[in-house]
Amino acid sequence: MQAERPVDLANPSGGGVVGLRGRLVTGVPGDPVIDDGTVVMAGGTIQWCGPTSDLPAGFDADIRRVPLILPGLVDVHCHGAGGDTFSADAEGARRAAGHHAAEGTTSVLASLVSAPSDVLLEQIAVLRDLVADGTLAGLHLEGPFITKSMCGAQDPAAIIDGDPALLKQWLEAGRGTVRSLTLAPETPHFAELVQLCRDYGVVPSLGHTNATAAQTRDVLAAEGGPEGDPGPWSATHLFNRMPALGHRAAGPVAVMLQAAEQSPGHMVLELIADGVHLDPEIVRMVFNLVGPRSIALITDAMAAAGMSDGHYTLGSLDVLVHARVARLAPARGAHAGDAEEPGAIAGATSFLLENVRRCVEWGIPLADAVAAASSTPARLMGLDRGAARVGAIAAGYRADVLVATEELELVQAYRAGTPQTQERNDRADSSV
Repeated sequence: MQAERPVDLANPSGGGVVGLRGRLVTGVPGDPVIDDGTVVMAGGTIQWCGPTSDLPAGFDADIRRVPLILPGLVDVHCHGAGGDTFSADAEGARRAAGHHAAEGTTSVLASLVSAPSDVLLEQIAVLRDLVADGTLAGLHLEGPFITKSMCGAQDPAAIIDGDPALLKQWLEAGRGTVRSLTLAPETPHFAELVQLCRDYGVVPSLGHTNATAAQTRDVLAAEGGPEGDPGPWSATHLFNRMPALGHRAAGPVAVMLQAAEQSPGHMVLELIADGVHLDPEIVRMVFNLVGPRSIALITDAMAAAGMSDGHYTLGSLDVLVHARVARLAPARGAHAGDAEEPGAIAGATSFLLENVRRCVEWGIPLADAVAAASSTPARLMGLDRGAARVGAIAAGYRADVLVATEELELVQAYRAGTPQTQERNDRADSSV
């Protein structure tokens, strides 16, 4: 995607000009991979991008050759990393966000699991300041208006019926920072909760549900009305913690797949492509059915992302990570010899670039996998609008840019033009 307006590259706005040249993936669905592309960053924004042959005359700053240039990734469902959880611990939340940024996720929503109202209010009050200062891109409330039988790695004691008054209290406390709410179609007062989401600019996300196909279709249709587009929806980690897609009992998955295919961008489906939550065939199927405009790759990462196996927490629950798979730990008091069912999967331990890499290995086109981890989630949450637009490599967007090898190993991540980690020169030849 080239500049939308003429730019004076001889005198780019701001300082610290960085030029990168290599294979360029803009992140915009439908944009082809540019085999020889250039990106110019200065003053924290992208000044120009496009085929190198189109670079305007007069630009004489050094341009570094790199293997692959990608947009900074956007994760709209994430609980933490590096031993820290998004919670009322501000410094821990900063570390977790920084850990993701250093691995290529330059915009992240902090996801909060179901908890008592006073706990959620405390967490929101702390984390809203991190949204205000740009550390976080927003907040995601994953509950508590969900179904206990589909709670997964959430505390069933914290799950409650839909309560519009409580939701309004949380949204007011968020001061515009809450961007997404996971709720089940069968929760009481569902329509009122969705209307509150619309009033406050929050995306309702269907998940942790035992709804039938008919229930799911009814709640989506009820909001349509005669006035046109009611606003975006999403599906919280599609397939996970909802009835399976069956040939006699279709469940919510069939309805959400159809909604995403029929109205690209209106229904966006979260997928955890970590090789644990979903089989590669399922991931391929969804990409082939609905395309990258209706898919948001997410991590659902918890504190163990970037860490070794061991004991962690998710909300109020204990989690045991073994071979990078996080599951609820056995109940306290259980004896070592007791026969135990494996605990529920408790979030994930991968970073988003790892999931993009897996998708490409599974046969998803590179441009599609990148779009599903950048521009689609950014558009869903409104992050592609305003002063600091993110989610794509385009003129005027914040300079969130990744340099990677052809194998999608990260070399460097820039956030607003600032390197996020010591460059991994062992992974690429970055010669001029």
